[in-house]
Amino acid sequence: MTDEAELREQFTEAFENADYPISNPMDLVPALPNGPGTKFESGDFSMTAMELNSKAAGKADFPYESVDGLVDDLIAGLKEDDHI
Repeated sequence: MTDEAELREQFTEAFENADYPISNPMDLVPALPNGPGTKFESGDFSMTAMELNSKAAGKADFPYESVDGLVDDLIAGLKEDDHI
């Protein structure tokens, strides 16, 4: 079972060092520890940052002023599309 709190923590840690405000997903790449190949995992959920961008970024509402709004929208998008 996917732990939403665990994913939220992973997303926050991965994206919090981006240079906010960010205007598109490419602004996040330099902050990622392993670039687009950075993997997020919890329970049966496993997705790289690149996959996350293709599956959840459509729900993202750029620009973002802080990591919290970005993470909230990523989680909401994953839920809406039944990924978590």
